[in-house]
Amino acid sequence: MTTQEILKNAAAARRALAGLQTDDKNRALLAMAEHLEKAAPAILAANAEDLKIFGSSMTVVMQDRLRLTEQRIREMAQGIRDVAALPDPVGAVLERIERPNGMVIEKTAVAIGVVAIIYESRPNVTSDAAALAFKSGNVCILRSGKEAWRSAKAIADALRQGLVGAGLPADSVQLIEDTSRQSARELMEAVGFVDLLIPRGGPGLINACLEGAKVPVIQTGTGICHIYVDAYADLEMALNIVENAKTSRPSVCNAAEVCLVHREIAEAFLPRLKERLKQVEFRCDPESLAYLQGTPAGERDFDTEFLDYILAVRVVADVEEALEHIAAHSTGHSEAIVTENRENAALFTTAVDSAAVYVNVSTRFTDGGQFGLGCEMGISTQKLHARGPMGLRELTTYKYIVRGNGQIRG
Repeated sequence: MTTQEILKNAAAARRALAGLQTDDKNRALLAMAEHLEKAAPAILAANAEDLKIFGSSMTVVMQDRLRLTEQRIREMAQGIRDVAALPDPVGAVLERIERPNGMVIEKTAVAIGVVAIIYESRPNVTSDAAALAFKSGNVCILRSGKEAWRSAKAIADALRQGLVGAGLPADSVQLIEDTSRQSARELMEAVGFVDLLIPRGGPGLINACLEGAKVPVIQTGTGICHIYVDAYADLEMALNIVENAKTSRPSVCNAAEVCLVHREIAEAFLPRLKERLKQVEFRCDPESLAYLQGTPAGERDFDTEFLDYILAVRVVADVEEALEHIAAHSTGHSEAIVTENRENAALFTTAVDSAAVYVNVSTRFTDGGQFGLGCEMGISTQKLHARGPMGLRELTTYKYIVRGNGQIRG
């Protein structure tokens, strides 16, 4: 099926979704989760084929990003069930105004319409995006990268079977068959068919969408996340947080890429960090290099999303210098301070201009599931409409419904 045919099918499915009640949506979501688990053997076989074809050209951490397991499929299915359990945002009255002439104005949440997602080598995005789009009343068009396409197709097929089993249009969830740049361009230029485009991937994909799209785009994902270890930090806590943020899953956008360390505790902290993070390569400024014996930081190392076992490290004089560095190099995703000093924590949370700011917590929590959103459509690093993990509410817009009894304007 061509991309243009998929776009036309989405327009028809959009009309079918418009009148769905919450119970109908939830019943369909539960059926989608059930079919996803039943299809696990087929999904794993497709994923093994993707890894066989493309795995050798990937780093170990990027292979992990692509790889599915029975446990990960169960987690994907649970994510769909979690979305089903959340309140339906569609139809909620956000604001009610009664005018002196008797008019009643209700600002009411409604679906955006057709949401297209372009993503790369993370097949779990297929189910997360489909579940959130469907619950919020949106038709979902998925466009996977070629590395994950077989996996994504097996997942999308299972979700569509669940929709059909619930008596709803399978075209509520569609996967683009063409993984060339042409299909991405068609989605970017699909004025009148796509109401919102969400790119999930590296800077190249996101910038291509921002520069080439004629439809509305939400900027997501690129995460140069910082952890600042203050002079007043509990060093054992700081070690635990940096280790978790860097190594628990380095291929994701909420992994830490930069560690800033106060000069007063650098000598005590950095050798312990080196001992703790044995698998990590350190890219060091001149002052931290003496303690870590890593690699001297290059010109771009503090502006790189490594997505690997690499951490850029810099020693700073105080919290103000840490804030200056973050302001100059952050992508607006997630930043953390480790400190027992309330004033420094308050300054950090006030001054840092990112979607998520943490005090004594790992940046790895910037995630829709961890924020109680069920799962996420992506993590927005912009400020208009949506910011941070995007759940159901961020996939709605609103309209004003005005009721009266014959009012006319004089």
